[in-house]
Amino acid sequence: MSLSIADLTPEAPAAVALWQAAGLTRPWNDPAADINAALACASSTVLAGHDEGGRLIATVMAGYDGHRGWLYYLAVAGDRQGEGLGRQMVAAAEGWLAGQGAPVVRLMVRTDNAPVAAFYERLGYEPSEVRVLGRRLS
Repeated sequence: MSLSIADLTPEAPAAVALWQAAGLTRPWNDPAADINAALACASSTVLAGHDEGGRLIATVMAGYDGHRGWLYYLAVAGDRQGEGLGRQMVAAAEGWLAGQGAPVVRLMVRTDNAPVAAFYERLGYEPSEVRVLGRRLS
């Protein structure tokens, strides 16, 4: 199945619902604010995948920090998983990032999420020998 993929428009509530259903949200992050911030910045976007009926069934957020591209919030509706839609969304995000000038793409997968890590490895992503550290500023 081929998706219709474009920048997310006023569908933030549907995207947030998709992310929540996929288990991507955390209480300390406001996903609607993440969408607004990504869409307000020229170096990031949220791509939306729609089925033939126009239903939002997939998303991915992409950002370019000037050194590397990053992927976030890849989600596919539960009833549509296993159809290659995630692969299509990643390819679209990689194309968007390449257009921004990103020479490499990185992403983070929670250490306890082996199925998602395996998905990305099937797409050619390799584990990196780095540790991600973080600090909340607010």
